[in-house]
Amino acid sequence: MSEQPMRPATPMLRQIAEHRSLLQRFMGVSKEWKGFALLLLGGLGLSNLAIAYVVIDGRLDGQWYDIRDLGNVTQHLRSWMQDEGFHPAVPYLTTALLGALGILSVVGGWLLIGSWVERRVLAKFQIRQGPNRTGPFGLFQPIADAVKLMQKEVVIPRVADKFLYYAPPVIIFIPAILGWGPVPWAGKMSFLDLNVGVLYTIAISSLGVLGVFLAGWSSNNHYSLLGAMRTVAMMVSYEIPISLALLAVVLLTGSMQLSTIVAWQANYNAWLIFLLPFAAFTFLFASTAEINRTPNDIGEAESEIVAGFYTEYSGMKAGLFMGVELGNAILVGAMMATFFLGGYTMFGLETWIPGYLILAAKIGAVYFLFVWLRGTLPRFRLDQLMGYAWKFLIPLSVVQVLLVAVEASIFARWETPALFPLAAFALLNLGLTVEMVRRWAHALGYAPEVAQQQPVMATAIGGLKAAQKMRGG
Repeated sequence: MSEQPMRPATPMLRQIAEHRSLLQRFMGVSKEWKGFALLLLGGLGLSNLAIAYVVIDGRLDGQWYDIRDLGNVTQHLRSWMQDEGFHPAVPYLTTALLGALGILSVVGGWLLIGSWVERRVLAKFQIRQGPNRTGPFGLFQPIADAVKLMQKEVVIPRVADKFLYYAPPVIIFIPAILGWGPVPWAGKMSFLDLNVGVLYTIAISSLGVLGVFLAGWSSNNHYSLLGAMRTVAMMVSYEIPISLALLAVVLLTGSMQLSTIVAWQANYNAWLIFLLPFAAFTFLFASTAEINRTPNDIGEAESEIVAGFYTEYSGMKAGLFMGVELGNAILVGAMMATFFLGGYTMFGLETWIPGYLILAAKIGAVYFLFVWLRGTLPRFRLDQLMGYAWKFLIPLSVVQVLLVAVEASIFARWETPALFPLAAFALLNLGLTVEMVRRWAHALGYAPEVAQQQPVMATAIGGLKAAQKMRGG
């Protein structure tokens, strides 16, 4: 009888065996490869030390090749054009086109890869693979989907209003692009650094309502019109808590300029998500309703109203409606990071790492939260969603605005180190948020402490007791 090789009995022992085999393989590598690897690591270490010296010494600050802030390039380019005697409009048009190209590259690149990322992450939540056939790791699946949609027959309803029918797929993209204007990616990387940036953000986000209503009304279809009216009612309702949440941010920071809001958080080393937890939650939850994301994707409740306001759209026109949801998701992530997560700053780390990379990481974290919600939560009913806005979020947001107004007045007049009042505000707002939510939910009739009734048939009749009685035990 031949002897079988011993196998590790536990996962821990199996991992130890795998690590041991990898170590043995590394030890078996030739000396030339080991020397090359050590030389490469040494070179990387020396280059990092050189970069650290240049950063600390300040020689890199403000130079056109200072990649920590790509606004240095456009600033030097504008100065060079002005010195060379170009027409005054040319420098501004050139830098504006470069900024617009950067925004379109970010949004367009995400629209290409975003659906693959979301489907792969959802697959991990649901213990499956996701797209993995088209291209390596399924990376070409979004391209295949786009080609398929382009080849689909575009069916236009005979009684539809043709002009208004064609307009919504274009109109729906306007907020998704224009919303990036005031977002600061670094100290000098802001396409449109308005002093009324918060007001601009609220105004641009409300433009999507027009495209949604036109899509449903111009289709001359009852299902489309019903889906459009449901979506418009939801979007208009949730614009109010979003505005109240941002009003709390403006009251505390004293500015509507997004770059100033980010600078305020960096100056005091305090993210507003800790100082204004209820405002952060309100903004995030209400934004999922604005951009039609789970659990608030009422606009496309297939089990109730087919495909919502774009039921009559096919081919790439329907693909544009689905694609803009991905663009809106990262735009909300950028807004959430800017208003409540410190924007491109990270407690001084932005002096070493480019700020736009820090902001991109925060956007990715918020987007991962969106995917997490989509993979775990069911869709709310329309009456639940509307009631939650009008009966819960809006009243508590009004109370929070009054509280933050008092705190902002105290903070402006309290002549002490900022650490003490901000720490007090954070603890106070967190405690009041928990207490307000608990008491208001109880006043509305929500009682989670009611214990669920145990199944009587299974506990009293079936199961082990019934088996013992049948055996006479």
